[in-house]
Amino acid sequence: MALAQDTTRGVHIGLRYTAGTKPGVLVLPILGVGGDSARGIIQRDLDYGDRVQIIGLADSGVTLGGVNYPLVDKLGAAAVVQSFLGPNSLHVILHDVAGRRVAQVRDFTLPPTVNSPDWRLAIHTASDELQHWITGERGVAATRIAFVRDGQIYITDSDGADARPVTPRGADPMSPAWHPSGRYLTYSAFTPRGTTQIVIQDLSTGATRALTATPGGLNITPLFSPDGNAIAYGHGEENGTDLFVAPTFTNDPARRITVGHGTDNTQPTFSPDGRRIAFTSGRSGHPEVYITDVDGTNPELLTPYEFGDDYYRASPDWSPDGRVIAYQSRVSGQFQVMTINLRDRAIKQFTSDGINEDPSWAPDSRHVVFTSNRSGVRQLWVLDVESSRTRQLTFGGAARLAAWSRALGTP
Repeated sequence: MALAQDTTRGVHIGLRYTAGTKPGVLVLPILGVGGDSARGIIQRDLDYGDRVQIIGLADSGVTLGGVNYPLVDKLGAAAVVQSFLGPNSLHVILHDVAGRRVAQVRDFTLPPTVNSPDWRLAIHTASDELQHWITGERGVAATRIAFVRDGQIYITDSDGADARPVTPRGADPMSPAWHPSGRYLTYSAFTPRGTTQIVIQDLSTGATRALTATPGGLNITPLFSPDGNAIAYGHGEENGTDLFVAPTFTNDPARRITVGHGTDNTQPTFSPDGRRIAFTSGRSGHPEVYITDVDGTNPELLTPYEFGDDYYRASPDWSPDGRVIAYQSRVSGQFQVMTINLRDRAIKQFTSDGINEDPSWAPDSRHVVFTSNRSGVRQLWVLDVESSRTRQLTFGGAARLAAWSRALGTP
C-alpha cells in the first residue's frame, strides 16, 4: 500500500488499499506539555472515524534515526503520524510506509490553554485532516453534539468529552438544533404563560432571543435551514400543529408550509439543497414521514403506510449527502433506528437492543447519534451505518434529543 497524492494543493486522494479493509495507522508519542492528551485525542478520533485501524506501539525503535519504515511495516502500519507540540502549534508529519517517504506536513495553530474546549477542537481538526490525507474522506471529530439533560441543553465533543451545559435551569428546553456556522443553537422552551417559544441562542455570548413570528400557542421542533437564514418549526393553537418557516435574524412574518386539517405536523428536516422538507405527520391516522417542497407544494408520503397500532414513524433527519433519511419506527412495540433510501425507498433497520430514538446525522453521512436505553438509562450512542459499530457517547444522567453540528474546525 502506498499513499497517493494529487498535485492540486489541498486535494488528497488517500491510501490505495484493498476494498473492505482498513489501513493501519500508527500514531507516535507526542512530546511536550499536553502531548499525551493530544496523542490520545488523535488516536481516538481516527478510531471513531471507522475508516482506519489504529496500530499499537510495540517497539520504541520505530523512530530511531527517523521512522523505521521496515519495522512499522511489519507492525501492519500503512501510515505513521509523527507530531511535535510547540507553544502555540502542533506540527504534524504523515509518513507513507510503503513509499518510504513523508507524504504530508502541516502546522495547526493551537490555543495556549491545554485541554480547553478550543484546544481540543484544534486537535480534532488535525485528526480530521489526517483522515482526509489517509483515506480521502474528512473526519467528523471537529464537531459537537447538543442534547438535553436534567432540564438543560448540553454540548459535548464528538468523542463524548467535555460535556457542559449551555442553558440555565428552569426553561426546560427541548429539541436543540445547530446553526450551520456552529455559533447558534435554536430550541423550544416554555414561557411563564405556559406556552412554548422558539429560542435562538448565541453560543459565543450566551445571549438569547425569542422568535416572535408566531407568539403564543405551541412552538416546537425548530430547525435551521441549510443556509441558516430561516427556521422551520411546528406551530399550533388549539386544533393541530402545522409547519411554519420564519427568518432567523429578522422579525418578518412566518410562512405556513403545511395544512394538516387538525393533525399534528412537526419535526421538519431540510434536504441539503434547502428545496424540500421531510417531516412527521399524523394525517394518515398515525405518525408517518412525509416530504414536501419547501413552499408546501407536492406533499407525498415517504414511509410505507400500513394498518395497525404498531406502526409509528417519526423524527426524520435528512443525511447531508441527500441520499437517505434516518427516522425512528416502532417495531414490536419499541422504537428502532431506520433509514430509507430516497432513490429506491429501500428501508434498513440498524438497532434492535432496547428503545432507540431520535437519530441525527454527522456531517459525513456515515455516523448517526441517537438515544437508547440499552444501558438501563437513556444515553446517547453513535452508530456507523456502514459497519453497524456502535459506541456509547454519554454517561451519567439521562441524555436525549441529540443534534450533531456541522464541522466546526478550519480545514
